Amino acid sequence: MVTTRASSRGASVGPESSSPAFEFTAIPSTPSRSTRKRAINKTSSVSTKGSAKKRRVSVDMSQTWHHTPSSAIMLWLAISVPLVVWDIGYVFGRPHTMPDGYLHWPIYVPYALYGKVDYIYGWKAFDSNNGFTAAQTALNVVESVMYLVYLWMIWTRADKASKGVAKRTVSGRDGALAVVIGFSAAVMTLSKTVLYWANEYYSGFDNIAHNTPFDIFTLWVLPNGFWIVLPAYMTWQFGKEILDGLTLASGPSVKKSIE
Repeated sequence: MVTTRASSRGASVGPESSSPAFEFTAIPSTPSRSTRKRAINKTSSVSTKGSAKKRRVSVDMSQTWHHTPSSAIMLWLAISVPLVVWDIGYVFGRPHTMPDGYLHWPIYVPYALYGKVDYIYGWKAFDSNNGFTAAQTALNVVESVMYLVYLWMIWTRADKASKGVAKRTVSGRDGALAVVIGFSAAVMTLSKTVLYWANEYYSGFDNIAHNTPFDIFTLWVLPNGFWIVLPAYMTWQFGKEILDGLTLASGPSVKKSIE
């Protein structure tokens, strides 16, 4: 009886030990709320730092070159351009604009005196077919047109007035073109006036030597001197702005300087 129960137990245990084994794959656990919050905060902080850096770069890169003419330049052009146009009319209108000419009175009456002070504007130069007067006046035409184009660009291409921006400020390509035109015209005026004085010096002051020193200073040196001093100032001012623009364009990139 005992033996029989033992064998039956062994028979009953045998199938249990030979039953197949089952493997269970581990299911990933869902991250907790605190873990998700830390991950979101870390991602947002990284993106915020990146966007802040981008904003800093964009602000630095927005710096552009611009041109704002000084009040002295605008005042000088407002006075000198009409006077040069007046002079052009006199020279190209000779002999009708000279004394006894039908165009002399009333517009060109002051030239009756100046033609006696400086023979280059009087009958002596005209009767001898001296071409210097008309040649320099032809350059006056080109120079005046350039000044008018410069003024037109200042008044029509100026940036919209805003906080911290002057009313006559011109930036970008328009500003660069205006400065180049103004610089070229100023150099032209300066060099032409210096040539006018040099012509007198190398000719032994042939056209003004008959005047008294006082008349030479008050009627020749002083009025003509403005066409040396002011154009020299314009040449320096425009040249400085052109140099600043070239320096800005050839400088290191903004991104490299920040990093």
